[in-house]
Amino acid sequence: MTERKNYTASELLAVMSARILHDGQVVFAGVGVPLLAATLAQRLHAPGLTILFEGGVLGPFVVPGQLPPSTNEQRCTRRANMLLPITDVLLLLQRGYVDVGFMGGAQIDKFGNLNSSYIGDVDNPKIRLPGTGGGNDISSLTQMIVTMKHEKRRFVEKVDFITSPGFIDGGTSRADSGLPTGGMFKVVTDLAMLGFDPQTREMMVEALHPGVTLQQVRDNTGFAIKENGVETTMPPTDRELSVLRVLDPERIYTA
Repeated sequence: MTERKNYTASELLAVMSARILHDGQVVFAGVGVPLLAATLAQRLHAPGLTILFEGGVLGPFVVPGQLPPSTNEQRCTRRANMLLPITDVLLLLQRGYVDVGFMGGAQIDKFGNLNSSYIGDVDNPKIRLPGTGGGNDISSLTQMIVTMKHEKRRFVEKVDFITSPGFIDGGTSRADSGLPTGGMFKVVTDLAMLGFDPQTREMMVEALHPGVTLQQVRDNTGFAIKENGVETTMPPTDRELSVLRVLDPERIYTA
């Protein structure tokens, strides 16, 4: 009999993402799971982690139970270290002051390229998506963590449009295209932890979440995914979940 999990898929994403953040890092975080992960890391093991919002806020204090619904909302500015114009935030990226970027997307391919622009043909798209915002800047200039649901329609051989570059066509193509720094670091899904081969830059399975099989990952991936010494992640602890639920007591982002 399978043991029943006492956490949701969103809580799993937040906890697993928080674990790979470190003290002293500057993290460019959006609302939702990225913000929860960064704030959870602050509370548990990385008190010196600094959150940066696209709206121009550097080092805010996120009040438990009062998570901002947008990076431009006033709750983002509470007890912040600095408020900047959005252009200056992007300058921080260009000058190398930001360590990690958090992002999601409608599609991701085997080289970590993200699409949040449209699905289908450019001249007659099936679906129009929100677009880049600061996504291109973030993915071009930082180490990226991507969080998303693991579905075949999302994990595709080649994205319909590269909104945010990963490793482009693999190998040295990212650097050859004029992006010598940054790149995709980890992809965190509800099934597994994924990384990238240091030579080919293809996505590979590094660890499975409890109760997940490698075949499940393959069945939900639209390309032949590689593996590298696959381990099993430790499930969210009671402490991680209790702190997370204090941050989001209404389960707005973690239902």
